[in-house]
Amino acid sequence: MLTLMLAACGHSANKSTEAAATDKPATETASDARAEGTDTAGQGEKVTFHAANGDIQVPKNPQRIVDVTNFNTGYFIALGAKLVGVGQDAIQNPYFEGKLDGVKNLGETISPEKILELNPDLIVVYTGTEGVDKLEQIAPVVAVEYGKLTYKEQMLDFGKLIGKGQEAQAWVDQWEKKINELKPQVQEAVGNKTVSIINPYAKGLYVFGHNYGRGGEIIYGEFGLKAPPEAQKEAIDSGTGWADISLEKLPEFAGDIVFTCAWSGDDSDPSKVYDNAVWKGLPAVKAGHVFQLNPKADTYNDPVSLEAQLAFITESLLSVK
Repeated sequence: MLTLMLAACGHSANKSTEAAATDKPATETASDARAEGTDTAGQGEKVTFHAANGDIQVPKNPQRIVDVTNFNTGYFIALGAKLVGVGQDAIQNPYFEGKLDGVKNLGETISPEKILELNPDLIVVYTGTEGVDKLEQIAPVVAVEYGKLTYKEQMLDFGKLIGKGQEAQAWVDQWEKKINELKPQVQEAVGNKTVSIINPYAKGLYVFGHNYGRGGEIIYGEFGLKAPPEAQKEAIDSGTGWADISLEKLPEFAGDIVFTCAWSGDDSDPSKVYDNAVWKGLPAVKAGHVFQLNPKADTYNDPVSLEAQLAFITESLLSVK
C-alpha cells in the first residue's frame, strides 16, 4: 500500500534510508558522536508523543527537525518549525520558494549519514520507511501514516508534536474563516455543474477524489462541489481517493469542469491524451472549463500548498459562466 501511495502521488518521497557505503556504519558513527561528548540538540525536557510507531519521547520544543516525508514539510513551514533538513521534492515545490532558505536538501536518496551530519533532535518519516532502526540511534523518530488524518487533524497533531499547538489552531481557525467567506460565492458560480480532477499518465488516466491532493480537499471537501457519479463512486465513496481508468472511459468520469495536469510520476507525453479526439470532445474542453494544475506543487495537501491552491481554484471556479 505504501508503494502504491507513493506511485499515485507521483513523487519519490522517502526512497530509502539505508546506510551509504562508508568506513563506519551510521549506527557506529552516531554512537561515537555521543561517546565523544558531542553536543546534541534536544537534550532538554522531553514529552510523550503518540505516533504511528508508538509512544515516542520527543523534545518539548525541538530545535533541529529533519523531515524526510516531503508531503509533510509544508505543515512545519506553516508552523514556523526549525527545520534543518528536508527531501528534494519538498525543496522543488514552487509553493515553498523562499521558505526553506538555509535548510539542507537531503536529495532523493536519504541516508542516515546525511541526517547525522545535521545533528537533529527530531526526525519525521512515513510508516514503512526503511532503516528506521538506524535513524533512532541518531534522534527520536516519529512515523506518520499518510492519509490517516485529515489535513486539519494533521496540522493540530504536528502542533502538539513541536510545541506549537496554539499556532496550529490559529491556522485552522483562519482557514475555516476564509472558506466560509468563499464557499457561497463558489457554489453560486458553479451551480449544479460537476467537477473532475484528472491526470494523464503512461497507461491511461488517474481520476482523483477528496483526499489525494490536487485540490480535492478544497473542491469536494471544503466547497462541497459534486463529482460525476462514476468519479464519486470510484474515487470518493470507495475511500481510496483515486481511480485508474482508460481513455475510453474518460467521458464517464469527466465533469462539466476539469482540473488537470501532466503526470509527474513518469515521462509520458500528456499530449497523447490532450490531443486525442476523446479529450477534445469533452463538454468541459469545448466550454473552456479546463484548468491546469501545477504537477510539482498541487500533488501536495499541506497548509502552504492548500493556501496557494485555494487562490487558484477559487479564481478558476468563479470564472465559470
